[in-house]
Amino acid sequence: MKKTSSLLIAQLSDLHLFATSDRELLGLNTFSSLEVVLQALKRLPIKPDQLLLTGDLTQDESDVAYQQVQALIAPLRIPTYWLPGNHDHLPTMQATFTDPIFQSHKSYRMGAWQFLLLDSSVPGKVYGALSAESLSWLHQQLEQCHPHPTLIALHHPPFSIKSDWLDKIGLQNSADLFAILDTHPHVKLVVFGHIHQQFEHQRHNVHYLSTPSTCIQFAPHSKTFALDQAQPGFRLFHLQADGTFATEIKRVMFSQQLDFSAKGY
Repeated sequence: MKKTSSLLIAQLSDLHLFATSDRELLGLNTFSSLEVVLQALKRLPIKPDQLLLTGDLTQDESDVAYQQVQALIAPLRIPTYWLPGNHDHLPTMQATFTDPIFQSHKSYRMGAWQFLLLDSSVPGKVYGALSAESLSWLHQQLEQCHPHPTLIALHHPPFSIKSDWLDKIGLQNSADLFAILDTHPHVKLVVFGHIHQQFEHQRHNVHYLSTPSTCIQFAPHSKTFALDQAQPGFRLFHLQADGTFATEIKRVMFSQQLDFSAKGY
């Protein structure tokens, strides 16, 4: 936990597991696709220092589904940090993730880097927002961790991704987030999920990045709901002690018969 050399972080997002392992999401078995992604993680030449799960870990919000998530990931014995998405139920997550490898901390230091995890979920809504309490907490944490390079994680993207239907369900109060980040130049990265696709943007020297889902992918730049042929995947971050970083997307090969006629999920 206190390594001073470079860090390897693996971000997984939008797992959408069900209580039973045979359930499919628009033609894809989310349990099996996650298994394939985790096998790819195990084959990495260097074991990640941390797994970062950025929301929508289940599709049905059931305790059994979260048990499935824990049962698949815990054997990797990689410290695992998590936050909720719009398909999650925070109290159930908190009650279910009992394996010590699943960490409940939302502010923590690893190596030279500070990590801050935000809950952008809004109960009963698909879009996201950061509460006044979350924004105040973020500002306080950033004041305290200066000048350490900082990575912030949340579920909802704070930017338009030029996809009409997804842009309507992103973070609704991005301006409030930017007002805080603009006063803290040690923030280097903001990472998120929700959009089931690769995305990168830079604003005021902060890099904003999403990761592919471990299951279905959404077609980029679509006006209405549309699936993509892209394979499931995850993102790796190589974080250096001086605040620089490198990142890459890893895709896995997974056989799937997607329902491309679907209008939503």
